[in-house]
Amino acid sequence: MSNRHTIILMQTSQHRATRTFMDYESISQAMDGICGLYERKLKDLNPATRNITYDISDLYNFIDGLADLSALVYDHSIQAYLPYDRQWIKQKTLQHLKKLAQ
Repeated sequence: MSNRHTIILMQTSQHRATRTFMDYESISQAMDGICGLYERKLKDLNPATRNITYDISDLYNFIDGLADLSALVYDHSIQAYLPYDRQWIKQKTLQHLKKLAQ
């Protein structure tokens, strides 16, 4: 995935106070960040477990469970950020994890 600045906009619950953002230098780093959020949540829920595993459906359930999730990806050709939705993020995380598994 190309080196395009990516901003992840997220709201974890229905409360507006849970709105936050994370920014990354690339789409790949942003997908790592989303996986990292899920992994930290798993560790918080299972503090005594040393090795935690999950599959893509578990990650998708986490993503779908967020009140809101979207991405803004910088497009150099138009010098602006393009918005992407939750489905796009799920597709990109799957591609990223497949690439890591190779």
